[in-house]
Amino acid sequence: MSSSLKTKENNKVTIEIKVSKEEFKVAIQKAYLKERKKFNIPGFRKGKAPRKIIEAQYGVEVFYEEAINVVLPEEYSKAVEELKLDVVDSPDIDVKELDVEKEIIIEAVVTVKPEVELGEYKGIEVEEIKVEVSDEDVDKELEKSRDMGARLISVEDRAVQDGDSVIIDYAGFVNHEQFEGGTATNQTLVIGSKTFIPGFEEQLIGAKLDSKVDVVVTFPEDYSEKTLAGKEAVFNVEVKGIKVKELPELDDEFAKDTSEFDTLEELKNDIKVKLQESAEKNAKLAQRDKVIDAVSDTMKADIPDAMIDTEVSGMLREFDYQLSSQGISLDQYVQYTGGSLDALKDQMKDDAAIRVKTALVLEKVAELEGFKAEETEINEELQKIADAQKSTMEEVKKLFKNDDYSYIEDSIVSRKTVDFLVENAKLV
Repeated sequence: MSSSLKTKENNKVTIEIKVSKEEFKVAIQKAYLKERKKFNIPGFRKGKAPRKIIEAQYGVEVFYEEAINVVLPEEYSKAVEELKLDVVDSPDIDVKELDVEKEIIIEAVVTVKPEVELGEYKGIEVEEIKVEVSDEDVDKELEKSRDMGARLISVEDRAVQDGDSVIIDYAGFVNHEQFEGGTATNQTLVIGSKTFIPGFEEQLIGAKLDSKVDVVVTFPEDYSEKTLAGKEAVFNVEVKGIKVKELPELDDEFAKDTSEFDTLEELKNDIKVKLQESAEKNAKLAQRDKVIDAVSDTMKADIPDAMIDTEVSGMLREFDYQLSSQGISLDQYVQYTGGSLDALKDQMKDDAAIRVKTALVLEKVAELEGFKAEETEINEELQKIADAQKSTMEEVKKLFKNDDYSYIEDSIVSRKTVDFLVENAKLV
């Protein structure tokens, strides 16, 4: 077998693979042994007919296609390795010449990673992200804690107001016919929460306890239940209870009840410290992203669609896994949202393109700077995973050994590269 790079145009490469007649004859024999059970020849038990008999009846080329399938995967892999090609999709195969007395010539057209050119990536200017927690931020956090400690008090001497929690029974009708799923009893609804159809909650404001109200709304055009989308509905609503939120006083007693501190001032100081730590952590991550984006803007490369499509497929698998942990399949999600799988893929394409571009940038910088993952670093990373999973080093090694720890190596190199870019960036 021999291979050569026939043409290269942009990111499309044509490989010519030549298989000798001797190699192909061996492949034909393997194809015969694999396929012979499919042939039922009179006078022979099924699968026992000699090759020459089958070829005489069905034609000498009967096993050629399978012989190509036998020989091609290994020969193609060898060609890719010998030519040092970084392929990003499956090849298009074309058998150009098939003469068992000479040689077999196969062309494989495949997409490869693009050539990447970077501008100046060391010392690149990036706007510095600064964070400062204000007293207002602390007050907002306190209000959240205060809200969590609130209790609901029933009121009987006034009508429904914005922000109240109401207990209602309701039944929905379209064209005077009650529709499925539009009925509930003792339903709690917070007025102003926007959890019901637009316009529903506002029409309950002013309603009195034990009163009945007809609420008229129109379902949105993109409503998930297609039979109701865009239609006007009337809900017969009975207000069975009105409750108002009673918030605890913000004082030292509140601090004692909700924290380990004795005074409100101590609690505020602790909240401010924790908010600052969280803000700085988030700012650090955002700063890294800004540096990567700035370096990415200097990149010149013709990114093939195949790389973006592959990334979209990976993102879909990630999303499917997340949904499965919630007991939902991808097909169910698409059905619930009233979309389609193709539409979901289209939504992911922009993010996929950014991911691919970022990966190419980091890969190029790592190549230029000669970053590698040392054995000690790989072992340290494996140990971290083992500790996090409360597992042993041996068990974790088994998980990553199949790909020769390339996932771990790539993660280490990527982290080194990002750290390098951030450390060398000029923050302004």
